[in-house]
Amino acid sequence: MSKIQVDAIEQQTACGTTLTAGGGAGKTVVVDATTVTLGRCGGTVALASGASQTGFGRTGTVDWITTPKTATFTAVSGEGYFCNTSGGAFTVNLPAGVAGAIISLADYAATWQTSNVTVTPNGTDKIGSLNDNAVLSTEGQSVTFVYVDSTQGWINTMDSTSNVRGQPPFICASVSGACNTLVTAPDCANMKVATFTGPGTFTVNSTAACAADDVVSYMVIAGGGGSGTSGAGGGGAGGYREVVSPSSPYTGSPLNGYPSAPNRITVTAAAFPITVGGGGAGLPVPSPIPGNGGARGGSSIFSSITSTGGGGSPSQTVAITPAGPGGSGAGLGKSGTGPAGVGNTPPVSPAQGTNGSVNGPIVGGGGGGAGGAGGPGGNLSTGGVGTTSSINGTPTARAGGGGGGSDSTPTPGGPGGPGGGGQGGNRPDTNSTNGTSNTGGGAGGTGECAPGGTQRNGGSGIVIIRYKFQ
Repeated sequence: MSKIQVDAIEQQTACGTTLTAGGGAGKTVVVDATTVTLGRCGGTVALASGASQTGFGRTGTVDWITTPKTATFTAVSGEGYFCNTSGGAFTVNLPAGVAGAIISLADYAATWQTSNVTVTPNGTDKIGSLNDNAVLSTEGQSVTFVYVDSTQGWINTMDSTSNVRGQPPFICASVSGACNTLVTAPDCANMKVATFTGPGTFTVNSTAACAADDVVSYMVIAGGGGSGTSGAGGGGAGGYREVVSPSSPYTGSPLNGYPSAPNRITVTAAAFPITVGGGGAGLPVPSPIPGNGGARGGSSIFSSITSTGGGGSPSQTVAITPAGPGGSGAGLGKSGTGPAGVGNTPPVSPAQGTNGSVNGPIVGGGGGGAGGAGGPGGNLSTGGVGTTSSINGTPTARAGGGGGGSDSTPTPGGPGGPGGGGQGGNRPDTNSTNGTSNTGGGAGGTGECAPGGTQRNGGSGIVIIRYKFQ
């Protein structure tokens, strides 16, 4: 029979009484008292290495491990874990079930909806009466499992379908797609600029605290039109649409459509697919007869806003063929009698572009630009001027029309409009150029040239979104 030997009873100031027990290893201390206080004020009571506690139970809480888990692991009873699945899904193995065992799990990065956490019971243990896995797949979820008995096994005693996260006061967004970028605006550290030169997605992860700050600035430019051959008119510039929001201001173009409510885009927490129109293809020079003309540029789209591709220009001698309509219209080919291309097709307000121009006897007409119509046929049939915006922090001209082509050796083709319009060519077409990429510039009209000569394409479009982020 064992006994307890009390070596001393020591009074501790304002902290109660200390009981010191003697005896050897393997002994049991039994204290028969209404209240037993272990430890002293400011001290710590700890189990010896290898020892275990019984009969105390838990209060329904866990000790949280603050280093997030990122891969499969085995949980320990009494602990809570932040599970970060942003790098991929993984599994949490439950410990052996003992009555009163408890674990908690929480979605660290709010990614469980795309990368799940699988909870696996130990051996024949159950989760909610079934010997099967539980899958946690709700964004922001947190759960607490308590082991009850062999019949029900682990029962989820707390399930929160969302966790409280800080709400940024302004828009939080991301972009996808090759070559597309999201940067801080160089002219304002509180603004972000998303630039799309190809297809992608503008994803708003959270909106602003003030609804007015969810109205974003944008510029949507379509692809410029291609050109025909042998004294062809210049291709029309891609349609140009812009809004300067008061919440993300900058020096915009005269085509700012903010005053008109239909032009404003108020974003929500959603994904917005972006389409960037390609430049219209030019017509290869056939032998020996020219063809009809270049193709219209592709449309660019952001939310409810569509900018139409620039009109393609016809070749010379195609008397009944009108120049192509579009965001801006194409210039008429040399000697053609059809009308010049009509801009702002389909019509929007403010107008997304202007008309192309008619021709001269040896020169095609200039393609229309966003800021002005193509120059009339003559010795220099110029492309229509584009328009300038500082949406990306730098004043930049875009959407210029293509210059008209010439069938004369000494008579040059018309210059492209400022903003990416291509240069018109002369005979034998040594100087015609494409519209500039990502400006929506129209193609320069090709000059008269030998069979197998050049073709000129419109410049591709661009979509830029600017918003307040802090």
